[in-house]
Amino acid sequence: MSRIEVIKESIEKALKDESKPWTKYFALAERKTGIDRVYLFVQLVAIVAIYLLFGVGQQLVCNIIGFLYPAYCSMKALETPKKDDDTKWLTYWVVFALFTIIEFFSEFIVSIIPFYWLLKCFFYVWLMAPTEYNGSLVLYRRIVRPKFVHYQPNLDKLISTARETAGAVLSDKQD
Repeated sequence: MSRIEVIKESIEKALKDESKPWTKYFALAERKTGIDRVYLFVQLVAIVAIYLLFGVGQQLVCNIIGFLYPAYCSMKALETPKKDDDTKWLTYWVVFALFTIIEFFSEFIVSIIPFYWLLKCFFYVWLMAPTEYNGSLVLYRRIVRPKFVHYQPNLDKLISTARETAGAVLSDKQD
């Protein structure tokens, strides 16, 4: 089976998954138009991509895409007794936050890279992809976790010292 067929099948499966919030909307659109929901999805992706290339407010649209679905899934994960879904979405948010901080200090990237918002949106989708090895897991395991494990003892000391200093300052002000 070709890679495209595998992708098409996984998209079709996700669009028909009754536990997902978008299923009823794609089912309704499919009934009203007579067009298969996979092709409706591809058309929607194409429209969003064109908008991210040439529209107004691309940053807002891109950030909504990177925030809305993961926030929904995170809240849903908090309400389940399973730990796996909590870990998956917590990993997403750690990578998302790290990327946001790096991006803040690299503001010039937006003006240098053509089609930045489209690329950033693809990056967000890769981070949250419903696969076992999505972007957030790959980046966390290969980059974030090794750095964290290496620097954790020093960070713990720094946080402990800061906590003690803040406690001493607060107790001095109360006296």
